[in-house]
Amino acid sequence: MSNKKTIPETAISVPAAMEQETAPTLVKKIGRTAYEVSFHFSKTSTETMEDKIKHLIKREMNA
Repeated sequence: MSNKKTIPETAISVPAAMEQETAPTLVKKIGRTAYEVSFHFSKTSTETMEDKIKHLIKREMNA
C-alpha cells in the first residue's frame, strides 16, 4: 500500500471553514510537478469576466 497523495489533473478548492478569508486555489499537475496558483477578484471591480476576456483578446491581436 502506498502513501502517495494523488492530485487531480485540475482542481479548484476552497477550505469550507475559510471560504470568506482565503482565495481559491487552482492545482494543475504537469508530469511529476504540481503547480498551485491562488487567485482573487476585486470586490470593487465593475468590469465583468467577459469584459476582461475581450480586452485580453484585443491586446493579443494588436501584439
